[in-house]
Amino acid sequence: MFTRTESFKEFLRFYPIVSIIITIHIVLYFISVLPFFPNLWLYENFAGVNLYIVEGQYWRLITPIFMHSDFPHMLFNSFSLVLFGPALEQMIGKWKFIFVYLISGIAANVATLVLEPLTYIHVGSSGAIFGLFGFYAAATKIRKDLISKGNSQIILTIMVIGLIMTFLQPNINVTAHLFGLLTGFLLGLALLSKKGKLLK
Repeated sequence: MFTRTESFKEFLRFYPIVSIIITIHIVLYFISVLPFFPNLWLYENFAGVNLYIVEGQYWRLITPIFMHSDFPHMLFNSFSLVLFGPALEQMIGKWKFIFVYLISGIAANVATLVLEPLTYIHVGSSGAIFGLFGFYAAATKIRKDLISKGNSQIILTIMVIGLIMTFLQPNINVTAHLFGLLTGFLLGLALLSKKGKLLK
């Protein structure tokens, strides 16, 4: 389920939404570091800045989902999406996957707006990725026919480790992680139907 054996071309064909999101991550990062590009322009105009959001720049509830602070940040989140995104895109389809990913990310950013100070600035797709973990967690509870017992244990273990690291690592948007996870879980409870086959 989480082991990738596809070729690059097969990955693009089988998981178009995951591929597009990762491409956006990479493109935005490399645009931001181009030597002739205005310094910090992307961050100044599209990062999540609570003060600017309350002043009416509501696109900042969405755009931070696709932006990252540095190369390791972008690489880690993109790699996480490569590992955990394909199975869910296959399980629920591309349109529901887009919905879960974006709503989880937006909810994480709204929670950040409400609970963090106006001076708080944030970027990253972690809230949306934790939303995927939350959706998987819901599936392990109410749709045991969709995910094998072994994969359920893997998902829950990784989710617990991710939560622990959320509180141990510096410069982490704890609010986004927690509310992304909660939103994904609630979406899983709401969207999972009674039909489906076991993903191994």
